[in-house]
Amino acid sequence: MAILMDHLISSMIVVPFAGIAILAFMRDETSIKRIAFGITIVEFFLSLILWRSFDFTLKSMQFVERLEWMPTFNIQYAVGVDGISIVLVLLTTLLFPICILCSWTSIKTRLRAYLSLILLVEGAMIVVFTALDLFLFFMLWETTLLPMYFIITLWGGPNRIAAGLKFVLYSLAGSLLLLVGILGIYLNGGNTYDLLVLSEQTYSSSTQSWLFLAFFLSFAIKMPMVPFHTWLPDAHSEAPTAGSVILAGVLLKMGGYGFLRFCLPMFPEASVSFAPYILWLSVIAIIYGGYMALAQSDLKKLIAYSSVSHMGFVTLGIFVFNSQGIQGAVLQMFNHGVTSAALFISVGHLYDRTHSRSISHYGGLHKSMPRFAALFFLFSVASFGLPGTCNFIGEFLVLVGTSYINFAMVLISMGGIILAAAYMLWMLQRVVLGDAKTEAAKMLPDLSERELATLIPLAILVLCIGLYPGPLIELMDASVINLIQQTTGM
Repeated sequence: MAILMDHLISSMIVVPFAGIAILAFMRDETSIKRIAFGITIVEFFLSLILWRSFDFTLKSMQFVERLEWMPTFNIQYAVGVDGISIVLVLLTTLLFPICILCSWTSIKTRLRAYLSLILLVEGAMIVVFTALDLFLFFMLWETTLLPMYFIITLWGGPNRIAAGLKFVLYSLAGSLLLLVGILGIYLNGGNTYDLLVLSEQTYSSSTQSWLFLAFFLSFAIKMPMVPFHTWLPDAHSEAPTAGSVILAGVLLKMGGYGFLRFCLPMFPEASVSFAPYILWLSVIAIIYGGYMALAQSDLKKLIAYSSVSHMGFVTLGIFVFNSQGIQGAVLQMFNHGVTSAALFISVGHLYDRTHSRSISHYGGLHKSMPRFAALFFLFSVASFGLPGTCNFIGEFLVLVGTSYINFAMVLISMGGIILAAAYMLWMLQRVVLGDAKTEAAKMLPDLSERELATLIPLAILVLCIGLYPGPLIELMDASVINLIQQTTGM
């Protein structure tokens, strides 16, 4: 047990890659699915051990592991977690077993390759959220790109090639900017990639500005922020269900994490200087995403544009530089991961039955699919922040934090919440209520036990966090305060 605790994060990194090696020797499809699911469950339990052993009163990195990798270039294998990164690690390990379950019957070709790619993404994501070496971070940041491209282009919808290519081009543009920024900080920060050392360095105003822009643009594409968002609806609409869950639930959070881990502590002066422009871009994203979602007839595209709007709240909270805003932003990342994943899974269950994502093809599902209707209703109202559900807490804290900076932004952002209520209730009315639009919709079977298993844990989280967010807030509190001190000196 002591060895496990000393190398807990490394164990979490090794497990998915070991799972890929095991799957290489498997032939029976049922065994392949069970082993892949078992690997993700082991990963989830390891993250729970990490959470239970984490001291939330400390602001410093915990469970730190270091190993010389390329000493000539001062490159290390260095990992650790603080109160911010552990929240995203927990989100990652929570969603991947659900990804396996929701793919149980829908993926019928090249199953082993598909599940291996999912495990590869999980392992890479754990490294991204725990890396304390910039080179290591970049390597695994890039590693997430390839499996997601293949998941979209090999198992996606009819326009999957174009969507996958668009995803790759945008991601590569962001990666190029990130690489330029990393090389710049390496040359100006004492020829080291050590994140903890670099966070203590000081740079001239002009150096900070240029490096901040390189990092910011890279993370803005990944979030994605308006106007870098156009790849997201296409990728979501063509990706298989698990691909959409990974994109919305985890991959988008890499951008927000990048702002918190790199932009704010490394370039505090530039962060404060550019903050007013970023805040207004965030407000625009909240409203624009809501209007675009209101205009959609495709269920997946509606949820995708809602993600653009919700990620606007994340950047809004991050760049107000106070504890309410940043805590709300981190909570919003976690909560959006839960609710958007649940909505995409719900749509995936419908698509498996009808092979249609068009809102006009449904209606009256409360009669034929009452269990589905109840869960879909919960996730939809949670998405627009109904009090008592998880999204309300995150958005409320972000708005409280923003009110200290600019109350006009709060009022405009509340318009985005009204838009969210409009498009979600509009969707519910046409999909769940009323009369069935087609004969097929009248006879759809309700959720199976396996399908319920993909949604009920997320439904419990929606209500538990909405009613009692204290544990998550306590988990990140010390790290958030430390981040604000690094950024503002207060």
